[in-house]
Amino acid sequence: MTTQAKDLNDLFLETLKDIYFAEKQILKALPKMAKKAQSDELRQAFETHREQTEGQIERLDQVFELIGKAPRGKTCDAIMGMLNEGKEIMEEFGGTEALDPGLIAAAQAVEHYEISRYGTLKKWAQELGHREAARLLDATLAEEKQTDTLLSKLASNKINLKAA
Repeated sequence: MTTQAKDLNDLFLETLKDIYFAEKQILKALPKMAKKAQSDELRQAFETHREQTEGQIERLDQVFELIGKAPRGKTCDAIMGMLNEGKEIMEEFGGTEALDPGLIAAAQAVEHYEISRYGTLKKWAQELGHREAARLLDATLAEEKQTDTLLSKLASNKINLKAA
């Protein structure tokens, strides 16, 4: 059996499928996290990020179109693990002061994963000459960083202190 040589284009496509799957899963998880959040500000942050995630999926659809591929996800074990941790936090800490800090920690794990993926995809898109795709990926990268910063502010300004 011969193995076909793979290149950066293949890696770019596989990673794009990975983040596409991840965004679809995140879109399903955010309303549940918003519903469980005790802080109105945290609930609003999750609801706002759900709306952003819808736009991010639309951008990914555009990136797939730009490279001539059908938008398709591929199971991402990393994101499933992080979302499962979030579910466990909701079950184990529901109704306690520690719930919101736990939700923030779970959400930030996801954000950091997304920041890593989008940063890599943007760089690869540039190297492969996909300038418009790189621009779209950069727009999403900026939103993910903004969400991470907001979650950090919420945690350090109020939520962690309340739980302590």
